[in-house]
Amino acid sequence: MEHHDHHHKATHKTAHGHKHMEGHHAHSHGDHAGHDQHAGHSAEGFRRKFWLSLALTVPILLLSDMIQHFLGFHLDFPGRKWILFGLSTILFVYGNQPFMSGAAAELRRRNPGMMTLIAMATSVAFLYSVAVTFGLPGMDFYWELATLIVIMLLGHWIEMKTVSGASRALEMLASLMPSEAHVLQADGSVHDHPVQHLKPGDLVLVKANEKIPADGKVTGGESEVNEAMLTGESKPVVKAAGDRVIAGALNGGGALKIEVSGAGQDSYLQKVLRLVQDAQASKSKTQSLADRAARWLTFLALGAGMITLAYWLWSGQTFAFALERMVTVMIIACPHALGLAIPLVVAISTTLSAQHGLLIRNRTAFENARKITAIVFDKTGTLTE
Repeated sequence: MEHHDHHHKATHKTAHGHKHMEGHHAHSHGDHAGHDQHAGHSAEGFRRKFWLSLALTVPILLLSDMIQHFLGFHLDFPGRKWILFGLSTILFVYGNQPFMSGAAAELRRRNPGMMTLIAMATSVAFLYSVAVTFGLPGMDFYWELATLIVIMLLGHWIEMKTVSGASRALEMLASLMPSEAHVLQADGSVHDHPVQHLKPGDLVLVKANEKIPADGKVTGGESEVNEAMLTGESKPVVKAAGDRVIAGALNGGGALKIEVSGAGQDSYLQKVLRLVQDAQASKSKTQSLADRAARWLTFLALGAGMITLAYWLWSGQTFAFALERMVTVMIIACPHALGLAIPLVVAISTTLSAQHGLLIRNRTAFENARKITAIVFDKTGTLTE
């Protein structure tokens, strides 16, 4: 069931702060609250990194001894290990860059999480493999480095696509606002002013088929106003003296004089925009749990790796033997599935909700929606289904 009524106010509040919009084009695709580990990256950037990294991964897999052994073929030629080293170095520097910068940000906040865990696993795999390439006894992990980077890039690309989709919806809402308003002066003349310069008490003239520039009360004229994009009311509503109007609504065939009551950041539309921003900034309990799990897995991987190294050295094995097993443990500890599953769940749930006209203000509240047994409507509105 969909319920559209702009008088309803949700009671959930997010704990994340955000920067208020200046005007109506202040939202950025590439950097947004609540996803600061992706700061400076966009869905397009992750898409490009994923496909280029995948192109590098295919030859890396084919040249790796372990993959050849697993698939039952042998491919060797002079310089093979140096080609493998070169391709893996390019992949480590290029594809791994978002995770290294994200890990640095987490460590600066003294709050290691998924980015730190990924960066640690890829760095250990790469550095050990380089050592093997230059003579250390053992088997390289270039193939594991490549697959880990590609899988994590895919997961974060999916997550950023979801955020970008929400951003486009935000910009569509923002586009409802006109850029200028016809302000009535005391002498009866009309001057055009930018909408952001309006203040409560101003009188504005809204001509036929123009968008209403601010929230306010009709003081003169009569017209039908289309508020469908804001309230869901499918039919135009007749507005006359004394009636309230909403910024962004489309005026019909008559002219209206409106006394401004809420403009700029105080308008109903801007409040809706801020709610959408808050929804993007919020994290669900599942996402928060995944972050905490990643933090503890980081410490667990380090501890298990050190214990493994110490055990094999104590048992009389060579340092190269013990180091190989330590690296194996630390790489295995990185949760490939966790890095991919959480963005997938967020993407699918957000997409399905948007397709059914449901605006998610708070992801934690959205998770708790499965416990709902009854819905109560306390004011008159439009029930479309």
